[in-house]
Amino acid sequence: MDEKNTLNAAEKELIQTLRDELEQLENGELTAEDNAKIHALYDRALEEGVLCRDAFGLHPMVTDYQTAIIVATEIGVMRGAILGVLLNGMVSQGVLPAADVEQEFGKDVAVIVHGLARIKKLYEKNPIVESENFRQLLLSFAEDMRVILIVIASRVCVMRNIKESENDEARRHVATEAAYLYAPLAHKLGLYKLKSELEDLSLKYLEHDAYYHIKEKLNATKRSRDAYIERFIQPIDEKLKAAGLKFHMKGRTKSIHSIWQKMKKQHCPFEGVYDLFAIRIILDSPREREKLDCWQVFSIITDMYQPNPKRMRDWLSIPKSNGYESLHITVLGPEGKWVEVQIRTERMDEVAERGLAAHWRYKGVKGGEADVEAWLQNIRAALEAGDDLQLMDQFKMDLYEDEVFVFTPKGDLFKLPQGATVLDFAYAIHTKVGNKCTGGRIGGKMVTLRHVLQSGEQVEIMTHVNQVPKQDWLTVAKTGRARSKIRQALKEMAATQATFAKEELERKFKNRKIDVEEATLMHTMTRLGYRIVTDFYAALANGDLEINQVLDAYVMQQRYERGELPSQQQTQSAENFQLQRYNDQERQHKNDVMVIDQGLSGIDFTLAKCCRPVYGDQVFGFLTAGGGVKIHRIDCPNATSLRQRYGYRIINARWAGKGGTQYGVTLRVVGQDDLGIVNNITSIISKEEKIQLRSISIDSHDGLFSGTLTILLDDTSRLKQLIQKLEGVKGVKGVTRL
Repeated sequence: MDEKNTLNAAEKELIQTLRDELEQLENGELTAEDNAKIHALYDRALEEGVLCRDAFGLHPMVTDYQTAIIVATEIGVMRGAILGVLLNGMVSQGVLPAADVEQEFGKDVAVIVHGLARIKKLYEKNPIVESENFRQLLLSFAEDMRVILIVIASRVCVMRNIKESENDEARRHVATEAAYLYAPLAHKLGLYKLKSELEDLSLKYLEHDAYYHIKEKLNATKRSRDAYIERFIQPIDEKLKAAGLKFHMKGRTKSIHSIWQKMKKQHCPFEGVYDLFAIRIILDSPREREKLDCWQVFSIITDMYQPNPKRMRDWLSIPKSNGYESLHITVLGPEGKWVEVQIRTERMDEVAERGLAAHWRYKGVKGGEADVEAWLQNIRAALEAGDDLQLMDQFKMDLYEDEVFVFTPKGDLFKLPQGATVLDFAYAIHTKVGNKCTGGRIGGKMVTLRHVLQSGEQVEIMTHVNQVPKQDWLTVAKTGRARSKIRQALKEMAATQATFAKEELERKFKNRKIDVEEATLMHTMTRLGYRIVTDFYAALANGDLEINQVLDAYVMQQRYERGELPSQQQTQSAENFQLQRYNDQERQHKNDVMVIDQGLSGIDFTLAKCCRPVYGDQVFGFLTAGGGVKIHRIDCPNATSLRQRYGYRIINARWAGKGGTQYGVTLRVVGQDDLGIVNNITSIISKEEKIQLRSISIDSHDGLFSGTLTILLDDTSRLKQLIQKLEGVKGVKGVTRL
């Protein structure tokens, strides 16, 4: 048995503690029989040595139990989800056959295990969600919403445990995906506490200096901040007690990630962020008095402190689609500081902390489970429509969107993302209404289907029997549902037109008494530049290709095949053929890594100007909108943003042979403005073999100089040697690569 995969003493003690915690859960639904079966499976897996540590050295038995605890205590989903977490690894390692899960633990658990097994296979192939497996990931999500909750809990567990890991590259990958996919998912499902934790930990691993700068500032200002909160809440506490309300209050500091985002957005230092905290008032109110008590607190506070009407948020009257209910106001407190106050009940607070899962405990809650199920239904509809890249863009766009509330003429309420248009509203009502939409009427005035909706508007959709979806509607629609339905309609229309074009072509062949051979027709399509049959007929349908042009090309192809005309293709001599050989490392990676070679054909790639990669740098590829690939350094200033926003476009890449290519590099040199220092620098460069100085710019002031050098060289090893020599020049204080 591999010692790396066995449990050490500390891990054994931790697992026993976690097992005890699971068995003692107040609302635990695991039976003694469930626990006995789980223990037996894990003991067998340990004996067989099939539980392998991950890239961070974490043992799966430990992380499984930790994830189960998060699912149970921090999300609040019970038996089915807990067993799903614990059985997933047993099924994937063959300790428990997948077919036996339903018989042993029930159909509910089997469905969850199936969804998790699907995701596990994706991550075994590649630890990052990319275009080829994103569709499968969404299918797993759409199968059962508890699968999403478990995967979020699993990612939180991993992020908490990798602080000490030496595998920095894997940690950056996991942190990037947590930021651009799983934190937004947690937000969508109302798991605000876990969402903030994922964002903070991602920032900690991706932008270490920024994270600890803000953390140190928060620690330094904690005493004064706590004192201010105490001064602010004391008079409120007295007034609320005098009104006979049962409540408790707490101050909540903004997350480090939230502060960092505000600093970047407002281009200000930490001291320039004024709303660092919020006050939360949590009422102990019976269900029938919840709104009444919340509005009473609102009245008391706004009588004491001046409110900012632009910063008021009423999610009591109409909760968010994930079930979030609260009343937010911002008031001017002592010393002229703006303070956000959140007013909610105990039930609302649990929904805010646990999100979707709390709805299984509280019946009759508005929104929540039903709305998230509708969101998942939109994912299913989008999956049917195809177009993976569009689907991924829209999926991420839908996650963080704020909402607008719009009414039909009959008073029915629809929730749509901020920025939704009349066309989105039409498709939200029904697909047939969307396909025939010509515009809308709001407040008695006609508006176009591009009109952006505002909360509270009452919208009447106008339709026409002859209207059909247009290609530019995809730029008008903002919701995933509308865009997927438009694409589906366009595909159906294109298929119908292509069928007509095919029938017309067949009639023309018959009129000219030409017998059609399928193989010859396929060669004709290729000769005309079409590799896909549907594209060929679509070109005929929309007029990009004329039928007579096809007929002439077909007759010409027939003559080639009969030998009446010489072939235009030249046969390559065997002497000129070169077999491409791979070493073991190349063979291992060639199926999942783009190899960067200046002689590469079929792929349009360029080196990014923002970081100017050189042979030897760790790099990745980024698929551009035009279909080409830009090669960036792993430490490129834009790398984090690209991975967070467009992770599915990231391509693993590595260098092939140098091939004699030289790469441009810009260096920044800083030092004392001594006589002859520039000559010394240029002299060193000129003496280096295979290094060319292309340009030099020097700026001198106050006895110091700073300059930029642009050079051409072969690889990073020469670059490191050159930097070391330049740093050795007397008077040079530093050399950095830009």
